[in-house]
Amino acid sequence: MSERLADKPDTKKYGKLLVRLQPQVIRTDHENDRRIQELFQLREKEHLTPEEEKIAELLVVLIDQYEEAHFPIPDVSPVEMILFLMDQHDLKQVDLKDVFGTDSITSAVLNRKRALAKAHIKKLAAKFHVSPALFFGD
Repeated sequence: MSERLADKPDTKKYGKLLVRLQPQVIRTDHENDRRIQELFQLREKEHLTPEEEKIAELLVVLIDQYEEAHFPIPDVSPVEMILFLMDQHDLKQVDLKDVFGTDSITSAVLNRKRALAKAHIKKLAAKFHVSPALFFGD
């Protein structure tokens, strides 16, 4: 990837940001919270400078590295994810009829007797405003 000259960070400005923020490997929850706040402050700006973009990218890497090591997301099946989302949205099985078309298909999917179809995955993602990737697997 080639960057346009105008999008290249200014070394001096980037250095000043590095000195001010002093990003480093995150080792504690407190440090992680601080880095998250710094990232939020950057993301609240309407337009980031190339130097701020570079710092934001670095903060994301540091935060991700810490959180993956300390807060791993367990693998769950698509059905477990559906049940979790239903619980979070206070929905019952009948509330998914718009996704699956019939009560019997809804029941078969939730009882692991029928796999999710691509159309179901698209509708579930839209209904719960999540990535379709949450429903792949099994």
